[in-house]
Amino acid sequence: MSNAPHPDGVDPFAPFVRGLDEPDPTRAALRSAGPIVEVDAPAGGRAWVVTDDALARAVLVDPRIAKDPAFAPLNWDPQRAGLERTAAEQPSLTTLDGPEHAALRRAHAPIFAAKRIHRHSGRIHAIARELLAELAAGGADVDLVADFTTRYPLTVLLDLLGVPLDHLDRATDACRLMFSAEPGAQGRAIAELSELAEDGIRDDSRGFAAELRDRVSPETTRDQLRYHLFGLIFAGQLTTDAALGFLLARLLSDGAHRIPAEEEAVDELVRDTLRMHPPAPFTLWRFTTEEIELAGVRLPARAPVLVDVLGINTDPARPSGPDLSFGAGPHFCIGAQLAQLELRAVAAVLRTDFPDARLAVPFGELRQTGIGGLLSSRLTGLPVSLRG
Repeated sequence: MSNAPHPDGVDPFAPFVRGLDEPDPTRAALRSAGPIVEVDAPAGGRAWVVTDDALARAVLVDPRIAKDPAFAPLNWDPQRAGLERTAAEQPSLTTLDGPEHAALRRAHAPIFAAKRIHRHSGRIHAIARELLAELAAGGADVDLVADFTTRYPLTVLLDLLGVPLDHLDRATDACRLMFSAEPGAQGRAIAELSELAEDGIRDDSRGFAAELRDRVSPETTRDQLRYHLFGLIFAGQLTTDAALGFLLARLLSDGAHRIPAEEEAVDELVRDTLRMHPPAPFTLWRFTTEEIELAGVRLPARAPVLVDVLGINTDPARPSGPDLSFGAGPHFCIGAQLAQLELRAVAAVLRTDFPDARLAVPFGELRQTGIGGLLSSRLTGLPVSLRG
């Protein structure tokens, strides 16, 4: 066994601003270094990044590599590292593994099954239509990143969960706070979203939240249930928000005639946008529970491991087949069907209701930015004339 290469001057966690179609140079540098690469972790010490598709899929099902932050390096500050509480402190879909994770996933899965989500297609299209019509009513150019890409998926989620939509402004502010560099911002956002989730689990509530309340284990506390709902709201918004900006930019990059009428063509454009701009550039942190070997590299116990989703998705040598935009294995994103339906709905509404919509600035002037760490990039703005 040997040590993983550590490419000099490569920081995949650094903040950036670049053009929409400008590739991330760190991805090619990581891939060229090897299938598993050692980097400097934002919270200190070493971390290992998997850059190969086949190895990534093996890592995502390896029981020796856990999601539980209890296995994080002992010298890591959980807040600086952006870690959730441990599975013992806060059981969730993103901290549990094995049978406990499978049981919690079984409680969620029927609610977000493809056929179940498809039955809400009409309502999701209507939400997109209503929000865009409100923006178009002003007659002026609008910034869809500022006024639409966060509010739309949140409106869908709150509506499906049964959380009153008069909480929409609070939820929008909280989700934006999650991207703030201000100390303690993420903690305040989590508390805010968890608090408003309470309205979805009242005794007289109806919707996905009330259904989940009745499906989880009887031992689940109310605080734990609120955290499950926080996870659905935040992850559901995050899964769609950034990708929606990139999709809208591509749909309108050369005028409304770029929006295809065929469902298959729209589906392909949605998949390609998610491949090029996945909801998260990396998986969440995973940690080795013992010393292991990956691709001939020795990893100690408590080694932080990431899969480079963006780098693997955009690897020109990657074999054809499913990408990693929504992960793989037992932690495959439970909201994948909903996210894709939301994106397809916006494309359809733009084509039918706003046939003259166009970008208000040249496509080449649009910029994407990332605040660093594990969060995805997003557009800095998307000025659009909805009525042409």
